[in-house]
Amino acid sequence: MDNAPERLSAIAVECGYKLHVNLGPGLLESVYEALLAKSLRDLNLKVDRQKPIKIRYQGVVLEEGFRADLLVEDKLLIELKSTERHMAVHAKQVLTYLRLMDLPLGLLMNFGAPTFKMGCKRIVNRHTDFAASRLRVNQVRKGPFP
Repeated sequence: MDNAPERLSAIAVECGYKLHVNLGPGLLESVYEALLAKSLRDLNLKVDRQKPIKIRYQGVVLEEGFRADLLVEDKLLIELKSTERHMAVHAKQVLTYLRLMDLPLGLLMNFGAPTFKMGCKRIVNRHTDFAASRLRVNQVRKGPFP
């Protein structure tokens, strides 16, 4: 199986979609996290839940700077929410996590949204090989649209 971030992302989106269709919105984030992790593991993927991520800043090392909700094959970060709608800070949070982990791609999955399509966002970290990205670090806006 190709374990490139794009392929892992496609697999995770498919699993997340099925989960949202079958269970619907409104459950606790931890429920979606556990079930999505199981779905991905059932496909023989390595999945870490609530993985502590180390942060180094100005000579200070925090062993648990934050916890990644799901980390798939050490290549794809998935941040889960269960809120009525995305807030701008959620995408910024994922982007910061990607930057700190030096990962190219992450997913923000909000299982509280009415549809999975409304709740799933693909977030790219400063890498230029992901042409379809919607959010990049250091990207200059050239028009009225994000």
